[in-house]
Amino acid sequence: MTSVHHRYAIVEGRRLFYREAGPSDAPAVVLLHGFPASSFMFRNLIPALADRYHVIAPDHLGFGFSDAPPADQCGYTFDAVAGLTGALLGHLGITRYAMYVQDHGAPIGWRLTLADPAAVTAIMTQNGNGYEAGFAEAFWKPVREYWEEQTPQTEAAVRESLTLEAIRWQYLHGVPDQSVVSPDNWYHDFALVSRPGNDQIQLSFFADYAANLPLYPYLHAYLRDSRVPLLAVWGSNDEIFGPDGARAFAADAHRAEIHLLDGGHFLLESQLDATIGYIRPFLERTLS
Repeated sequence: MTSVHHRYAIVEGRRLFYREAGPSDAPAVVLLHGFPASSFMFRNLIPALADRYHVIAPDHLGFGFSDAPPADQCGYTFDAVAGLTGALLGHLGITRYAMYVQDHGAPIGWRLTLADPAAVTAIMTQNGNGYEAGFAEAFWKPVREYWEEQTPQTEAAVRESLTLEAIRWQYLHGVPDQSVVSPDNWYHDFALVSRPGNDQIQLSFFADYAANLPLYPYLHAYLRDSRVPLLAVWGSNDEIFGPDGARAFAADAHRAEIHLLDGGHFLLESQLDATIGYIRPFLERTLS
């Protein structure tokens, strides 16, 4: 049975937690989690890949078991987190890697890609958005209003995403058989985002999400020019990043592989085997 190691590294003065498994000399695969999760979301995927790949799954700053300094003492932006993630990979000696991105992990991954295009060997996106078409209007309307003006009213609407019920909804919405999704997920995430001061950290990321949209044209140009292999495995019932966000990759990525599965935002919780069934052949074809 594959051992998964739970480690910490000091990077630019911050203590970052990451999960690591697989042979250190194997092709690297980096897993980048979304909101409100952590590397915990990859606890079942990591062993399924680590027989052939060197798998790294960090907790972003402010998430999981990584440092979470107060928001008034640290700038919580996607630029900053991508910089720390790149520094962590450098610290670990990982210079070329395939990436798996989901939710917040996507704009972090896009920044890593644009900063060092030659480092990325393949992209796997699971409800990790890169197009305006992917935004589900009902979910993003209050967030867009928060981008435009941060008032007590707009903040209150965004704060709803930090509640236990909202996090539970993220895991269960669009899942045909909700009994297969463990409540451990939303109670785990809720406990971590409910730590004193973490609400301000998450609000900072929501405010900064607006900075991701101007990057999309650069991402699209990169996909066209680099012809990097891309796999999109997407929960088709996701009402945060809808299936049009998956289909949109076909316009720019060379021979994009797009698979819509009957599931929601956190596809690994209900469609793990099916997702792995697409990931492993994709990695074998592209990294061999």
